[in-house]
Amino acid sequence: MDDLKILVVDDESRMRKLVKDFLTKDGYIVLEAEDGQQALDMFYEDKDIALIILDVMMPKRDGWEVCREIRETSKVPIIMLTAKGEERDELLGFELGVDEYISKPFSPKILAARVSAILRRTNQSVANEVMEQGGIVIDKIAHSVKVDGKEIDLSYKEFELLSYFFENKGVALSREKILNNVWNYDYFGDARTIDTHVKKLRSKLGDKGEAIKTIWGMGYKFEV
Repeated sequence: MDDLKILVVDDESRMRKLVKDFLTKDGYIVLEAEDGQQALDMFYEDKDIALIILDVMMPKRDGWEVCREIRETSKVPIIMLTAKGEERDELLGFELGVDEYISKPFSPKILAARVSAILRRTNQSVANEVMEQGGIVIDKIAHSVKVDGKEIDLSYKEFELLSYFFENKGVALSREKILNNVWNYDYFGDARTIDTHVKKLRSKLGDKGEAIKTIWGMGYKFEV
């Protein structure tokens, strides 16, 4: 994990310092931005940023605007920090392609653990990771998905979710199991997080989305 760059965006200098101190101890290079516009400028200037920790309420351009613009050109993992805890804000974050959503106040140790989990999945060695089932092709090295030869655009979490379904073809998966494996931490939020991602994934897969079967009262199963 050494030398990986993380961009921390928050208008509160104390918050940036708190997060930076914990991440620096883990060996990361931490860049700081104090508003949304500065964050975008830094992101476009530095192509080596591996992850962004992004506050919502900021001057000039807020976190939603920053996330929306970054997602137009990049799938870099984004962790959203916010003082808001309402469900509609969390769902909006996932709709925009946010990978993790953490409400303030939070434990810096938990944040560091989630950063580590995301980057471990993003940077782990992948060999022989081209998988095909029912006209859907996943290339983990290129981080791409094609349906009947046509590439489709998936967010980082949607890609991870589809890959997990592929690797567990025909297996009934509970929401808890999906959360623990795809999100890679004990998740205590609402199971609708999974349902939101599955709904978007099905839509993007078109007719192939029917391969993701709902198991009422439990979770999902991938069958082609």
